[in-house]
Amino acid sequence: MKTILVHLDGGDPTDRLRHARRLAEAFGARLVGLFAERARAQVVGSIATWPSPAYVAAAEASHRLFEAETAGLTASEWRDANRGGDEEVARAVVAAAHGADLVVLGKDRGGIDHASVPPGLAERVVLEAGRPCLVLPAGGPFSVPPRRALVAWNGSRGAVRALCDAMPLMVGAEEVVLLTIGAIDGQVEADALRRFADHGLTVRVESLPEGWLAVADLVLARAADNGADLLVMGGHEPGGLSWIQRPNGARRALAETTLPLFMSH
Repeated sequence: MKTILVHLDGGDPTDRLRHARRLAEAFGARLVGLFAERARAQVVGSIATWPSPAYVAAAEASHRLFEAETAGLTASEWRDANRGGDEEVARAVVAAAHGADLVVLGKDRGGIDHASVPPGLAERVVLEAGRPCLVLPAGGPFSVPPRRALVAWNGSRGAVRALCDAMPLMVGAEEVVLLTIGAIDGQVEADALRRFADHGLTVRVESLPEGWLAVADLVLARAADNGADLLVMGGHEPGGLSWIQRPNGARRALAETTLPLFMSH
């Protein structure tokens, strides 16, 4: 892991940025901070000008924060998306994510609670960027490495991607809980356990019956019960049906998580 992208906005991304810095230090990675937030052009009469003074001020504040929080880091870079529309902001973050090994995002809180970020931004980056994403709720600090990780596992392509992509983040954890969902082929489960063992990780297996509506709620509840400080899950199910498209799937996990959520699609 050599390049980490962290999304910055005019809210309060300080905890997110600090966690991204800790990850960059742990992996010897370059940290790229991308300032991208929704904003309107300045309109005087019938003439619109961009960027507006408000946007410029927010970008400058973001740059100062990034420079202060990354002081002493071996390699860091701040970028300005210089776009304000919801679609433009989302595209800018997705495009920047293509050059990163890991994308650090804030938890989706909706347009009312977090007006500077387009609603559903984290979900869109997970689905479109093709890169592993770590979605952080407000607060912190979060441990690097995590003390206990919970991996939601059903043997699907998305689950395999998430498990493999998250492995570097889990190395050094005290324990990993492999939460199997539904009927899992014995050899597939054995291969997953062997992968953990190959990386020196202690694994405990728990099981959940496969359910249509309550999977995300059950996974989040098990993560809380186990005292997990990292949740790993895939963003896609077999047959082309995304957990995100399900009424209570990954979209709900993105909205409701109270711990760092690692997701691959």
